[in-house]
Amino acid sequence: MATSEISGGEPPERAERRGRVRFRRAALMGVPAVAAAATLVILTAQGAIAAQFAISGMPFTVTADRLEGQGFEQFGGMDNMAEGSPNAGDTGGQVLVVVSAIKKAKLTKLCQSVEIGGTYLHITAGDKGTPVFATDLTTDSTVLTGNQADFDNIEIGGDASTFTKAGVKGPLGVFGQQADTVTITNLRQTNWATTAAKFRLPNLHLSFSSKGC
Repeated sequence: MATSEISGGEPPERAERRGRVRFRRAALMGVPAVAAAATLVILTAQGAIAAQFAISGMPFTVTADRLEGQGFEQFGGMDNMAEGSPNAGDTGGQVLVVVSAIKKAKLTKLCQSVEIGGTYLHITAGDKGTPVFATDLTTDSTVLTGNQADFDNIEIGGDASTFTKAGVKGPLGVFGQQADTVTITNLRQTNWATTAAKFRLPNLHLSFSSKGC
């Protein structure tokens, strides 16, 4: 995604007011459909900040032939860019996201790409018979799709602050879902941040490419 330009000609006080209003609107958010599950999650309180760092404001694409996870949670959140980021545009430097947390994850044929100046930084791994492995994985997404999603012992509508499946506590009053396991085929995400306690990438390959994932 090309870097957005800062909108010009607006008084600083108006930009500040809009930023505050956008922050308050984090109380109402929709979780994108997760393939066949297609569960709409409406937040009833301000979302959590999953990424404990200032995001760049440049989204990146992640795909995988198959995701298998043990311990799954999902709820709404909000990520913040660094103050004065050139990528903020008219967003106030804030992005409403869906936080997906997985205690242990395996991803087959992982691909990740981000557009930088008209070309793509392209990363692949887990495509030689050994999947990518991650623990305490969280992704902050605005789009998440797949051909099919399967859950074991799913609980929909719980308060995110009471979740235990992935070891992540969401904010009090936030509507979310959790399950013992999750499997998604032909996963595709538009992400703004990813964190993991451990990330193992077998057969890693990084290069610049004319195409993204």
